[in-house]
Amino acid sequence: MTDIQRLKMLELPRDRKISMVLDTDTYNEVDDQFALAYALLSPERINVEAVYAAPFQNDHAATPEIGMQQSYDEIIRLLDKMNYTDKVPVLKGSTSFMSAPDKPVDSEAARDLIARAHAHSPEDPLYVVGIAVATDIAAAITMDPSIIDNIVVVWLGGNPTYWPNTMEFNLSQDLHSARVLFNSGVALLQIPAMTVSSHLLTTLPELKENLGGKNALCDALVELFAAYSNDHFGWSKEIWDICAIAYLIDPDWVPCQIVHSPHLTDYHTFSEDNCRHLMKRAFFIYRNPVFRDMFVKLTSLSN
Repeated sequence: MTDIQRLKMLELPRDRKISMVLDTDTYNEVDDQFALAYALLSPERINVEAVYAAPFQNDHAATPEIGMQQSYDEIIRLLDKMNYTDKVPVLKGSTSFMSAPDKPVDSEAARDLIARAHAHSPEDPLYVVGIAVATDIAAAITMDPSIIDNIVVVWLGGNPTYWPNTMEFNLSQDLHSARVLFNSGVALLQIPAMTVSSHLLTTLPELKENLGGKNALCDALVELFAAYSNDHFGWSKEIWDICAIAYLIDPDWVPCQIVHSPHLTDYHTFSEDNCRHLMKRAFFIYRNPVFRDMFVKLTSLSN
């Protein structure tokens, strides 16, 4: 498949719903919960075929396997709040990060992604939305490279190439999986953290005003957000991950540009090469319409 054909796949259709799977490290922070709920409550635009629990490792999880299990449990908890438990399959992802670009970590999620990709086509691709480390997605691509003809990857990870480094959480945990995305030739949209999803700031007063008391889901999200900090005076917090969902709902909210896929160095920097294949990268997001749309949908859920 040529670069032009891949870029054609990256042209988001406006006249029909799209099918997606969501790969999320849901227990890591507070933004994944918002993104998962936002996607599920956008059926006019998005058909969520499956949700994958991605690994992560930090103060919340001593190992990637623990992080993945915690994410799985958090997905189930959120779906229960929404009364969506039986409406979407949830699968467990990788229990470790990749040790090399050619060493995928087998998982239920990777195998499910392969199967679902083969049920789609270049004309009707499966949108693979990653708001976590790319291990599960890279594993599926490495296990069966042919799926890149039938999928579009929308990945929130890394920073712009002009940023001093790309020490962003989703990318820095597993350089090998990120390299698979940038090197495989898959139709890829990268949503950088800094300068794009970093614009998606909100505050506790704003959430209380717009979501508080509306339903059990909204109250749970406000409580989760409030617990992230002990000091809310003059404080705001990014809801990073809703950027990927917002792009699928209305790409005008997340303008992008065609770029050459960069090299990812061992020093957590990008090296640009104008001979490389083409991809897309978001360079801005219009914050207000995204939050307005999300607030309307979150509050529409009945208890």
